[in-house]
Formats: sequence, C-alpha cells, structure tokens
Amino acid sequence: MTTLSEPWLLHPRAIETKSMRLRPPHPHLRAGLLALSVALLTGCSIAKPRTDDPWQGFNRKMYSFNDAADKAVIRPVAVGYRKVTSANMRRIVANFFANVKMPITIINDILQVDPKSAARNTGRFVVNSTVGFAGLFDPASEMELPPDETDFGVTLAKWGLPEGPYLVLPLVGSTTARDVWRLPIDNYFDPLGWYANEHHLRFHAEHLPNMFYLITLRARGIEAEGMLEGVYDPYVFYRDAYRQRRLYAIYNGAPPADVIDQMQGTNDMDVDKLLDEQHAYENKKSGKAKVKD
Repeated sequence: MTTLSEPWLLHPRAIETKSMRLRPPHPHLRAGLLALSVALLTGCSIAKPRTDDPWQGFNRKMYSFNDAADKAVIRPVAVGYRKVTSANMRRIVANFFANVKMPITIINDILQVDPKSAARNTGRFVVNSTVGFAGLFDPASEMELPPDETDFGVTLAKWGLPEGPYLVLPLVGSTTARDVWRLPIDNYFDPLGWYANEHHLRFHAEHLPNMFYLITLRARGIEAEGMLEGVYDPYVFYRDAYRQRRLYAIYNGAPPADVIDQMQGTNDMDVDKLLDEQHAYENKKSGKAKVKD
C-alpha cells in the first residue's frame, strides 16, 4: 500500500539518492526498526530511543483505509499514467515538480541556519528555472549542484522539538506529531499551494497541479512494490521505514552509529523472535500457494 505521501517508501530513491545514501546498517533491518526519537539541538543532542506506538489502534485503521483507497483509486490512476507516458516524459515531469517545490527546501535551509545549503539550492533553482526551461531539464546537476530536499519537520527536529508519537493520517499516510506541522507550513511556501490559494476554478480545478504531482509520486513507487512481498506486517514496515528515512534526513544522510543502534532498537527487542515470526509467516504463505497449485 502506498498513500499519497508515501510513494518514496517503495521507490528506489528511498534507498539511495544523490544527497543521501541509505544502506541497511544492520542485518536484522528487515525484522523491523522499532525505535526512533530524535531531538536535535545546536549540539546535536540525542533523545532516548523510542519503541512505542501509542496510537497504533487508530493508525492501523487509517492504514487499512489508505490501503483500500490506494487499491481502488490511487494505484489504478498511477498505473494508467505510466501506460500513457514514456520513462523520459515521466523524468521531465518529475524534474519540473522537483524544481517548482525547491522554494520549500530553500526556506527551510534558512530556518535551519544552513546558509551553504540555502545558497547551493538557490543556485540550483535559478539554473534549472532558466537554462533548464522552467525546470523541465536538470542542467544544475551537471554543474555540481546536486538535488537536495528538506522540510519543516526536519527544521523542527533541528530546533529541538521531540518527534512525538507516530501517526497515520487518511490519504496522507505516515507522519508524526512533530512532522504533521510540515503539511500546513510547507504548503504555505509551496508555489503549487500559492496557485491553488489564488485561483478558484470550477470543480476545484485549481487543485489539479497538486493532484497530478501526487500521482507522479505514486507512479514512481510502482516499480519497487516487490519490496513488500513476504513482509510479516506491512504496517510495521511502513512505520519503521518512515522513521528511518526521517532520521537520515535530520542527520543529512549520516547519522552516528549509536543513533542507528537506537533506531533499530536492538537493545529492546528480541530479534530472533521477530525473525522466527517472519519465517513462520513466509512458510505459511508458501504452503497456501502450494495448495492452490
């Protein structure tokens, strides 16, 4: 299942990007990354590891709702988009949207007191908006101005705000009590949000650019859906993948080893038990498949 905000969880860029190299740092990563709470101050102080999910009852209901919505509407539309477009066309569209949303990253770079990143991303935005024909092409990468991305959730983390409980929202997907604030704040800096706020068209057509952007994100995740095959608990997979990705975003792709250990929760969970449960699930699934054959 991939909701509107979660295509990155299944897309290869969740594993590797030019600005972030995310490699599984532990052989038991597949069993689940069960802990993360990061509160960054200026000195990069680290909060105690999190292993709780206090809103899990609500979250699982929202996960089921999002899964049903994805299967019924969102994924079929994304599949149709892939059928009527070429890979090159999809890349051009992705370039355009990445450039349009660059002001979000630039403003958050400033709020994070990171002038070097702000200057680099401003240069990238200017180059791609001009030489790159409104962002359709990406000459900035060839000029050693690689793509970068941050948001207000990362800004709050670097200001020292604790993560808070994990949260799943309808038609939004994974977030936390801290990260949920990036939705309204980043939308305020988003040119697509400006367009929607300044135009009031028939049938709410002013929201079509944002909807198309979300469909392009979902389409990119289709290629990596095989990652969920054999997963014991998809809800846990999404939750822990989200926490991992946010940790790497906060630490600019290079979290300390002790923080990775805290995130994995290896001191608080029985890894062997989780692996046994995973193997039992896979054997059960394999047995059912043989019966059908």
